[in-house]
Amino acid sequence: MIGVLTKNARSWCSSKIIEALEDRGVSVLAFSFSQVVARVGFPNTPALEVRGFDLSKLGSLLVRPIGPGSIDEIFFRMDMLHRLERLGVPVVNKPSAIEKAVDKYYALTILEEAGLQIPKTVVTESSSQAFEAFPKLGGDVVVKPVFGSRGLGVTRVSEQEVAGRVFRMLSYHHFVLYEQEFIRHRGSDIRCFVIGGRVVASMRRLAEQGWKTNISRGGKPIPFKADSQIENTAIKAAEALGCEIAGVDLMETADGEIYVHEVNSQPGFRGLQTSSGVDIAGLIAEYLIRKAKR
Repeated sequence: MIGVLTKNARSWCSSKIIEALEDRGVSVLAFSFSQVVARVGFPNTPALEVRGFDLSKLGSLLVRPIGPGSIDEIFFRMDMLHRLERLGVPVVNKPSAIEKAVDKYYALTILEEAGLQIPKTVVTESSSQAFEAFPKLGGDVVVKPVFGSRGLGVTRVSEQEVAGRVFRMLSYHHFVLYEQEFIRHRGSDIRCFVIGGRVVASMRRLAEQGWKTNISRGGKPIPFKADSQIENTAIKAAEALGCEIAGVDLMETADGEIYVHEVNSQPGFRGLQTSSGVDIAGLIAEYLIRKAKR
């Protein structure tokens, strides 16, 4: 049996993966974190259980979005994934990879150390330091939450007075200030979908209004065939963070420079599967089957 850990088994991506696994004759246990019971100190009793099923018996487990939660909930969810891995269940992606990818600052440091080109970024708890960095980043920055996805909570600031107000407000509410130079990407970016060290599909995401290219923020998926430089960059980025399955976001400047923008360890793929015609859900299912312990 293969597990699919998801907030909503009926969501488009999760349901497609479950369907692809079942089409290949695999039994699927779809569940959410809230359904897991963890035990410590009970001999001959499952350490992690869902609806009477011992999770250590899973052949492999796919982790779909961790989802929002309190600090307690997030740490507990990651602890459970680490324990499952120690119990011998192949977890995709590994909890260590999820932890690296979800933390934007941590991920950028690893990508830089791997020799990949990333946007200039300043991270601080001090509003005065953030304000001082603003002109050094070109006076046009993107301010983001350190933890977050799908373009939520991301804003672009290009006026010094506005930047000061934004930084002071975020600092007052105890947010870490994460500001990044705005890369002029000609209104689009590139998403490469990596499975097992191979780019299986790619697309351009066109910002129809404004500058945000996320599909969830109104970006339009455009069929795109990545060249070898882009594919190699995406693969290297995914491997640097330890992601077996990843959505790697790249930005291409007018001069042809390639920047790694972000690596998503639990990527959605509805727009990409529809625009590329590649059966991404089927490829994920086959990868999980290959990874499954016998």
